[in-house]
Amino acid sequence: MNTGNRNIAPSVSDTIKPAMPKTLTIGVLALQGAFEAHAKALEALGVTAKLIRNPAELKDLDGLIIPGGESTTFLKFLERDGFLDVLQSFVEATPTFGTCAGAILLANHVENPTQKSLAVLDITVERNAYGRQIDSAILTAPTKLEGDPLEMVFIRAPRITHTGPGVETLAERDGFPVLVRQGHLLAATFHPELSADTRVHQLFLDLVQEHTKA
Repeated sequence: MNTGNRNIAPSVSDTIKPAMPKTLTIGVLALQGAFEAHAKALEALGVTAKLIRNPAELKDLDGLIIPGGESTTFLKFLERDGFLDVLQSFVEATPTFGTCAGAILLANHVENPTQKSLAVLDITVERNAYGRQIDSAILTAPTKLEGDPLEMVFIRAPRITHTGPGVETLAERDGFPVLVRQGHLLAATFHPELSADTRVHQLFLDLVQEHTKA
């Protein structure tokens, strides 16, 4: 039938379109360590990974990963240009995931020996607790994550010797926590970026999503 010039009202399906999910942008502190492996894991999960090398680049991030490496070397880099102070303010308010040396930097207390940290996560960490590089290990163990036992790669790993009342333990090794969460902070004493299992990175992204909705 010819409708001529008569206006036809658009249908609801024409006028209301579903909102596209926001693409997360996760920073990876790229001063040392396996930051590129973290970036690849994030990109495989469909988010944007941004390598962070100076304090100005911490802007417009939904979250941050502090990778493994040598925590004392991290501190030397971070003490330049006020980077440590800016990072401190950032992690207090923004979801952050520390792995190995990154977990040491997040910890409230560091032992063997003591050293400066961001002191935002209520844990005590003992550095190099499992020995030197030769004592590194790959273990598979059950965790609180859904699915099969998790592969965990330990390289000169620290040991979490104490957790505060607000810290949830998600995985253990020999009775000691190796994956913990407190609010918007996540820490692992192993290297999830060196495993094909992406569940720990997905856990962090879920944490980031929760924080952005809060």
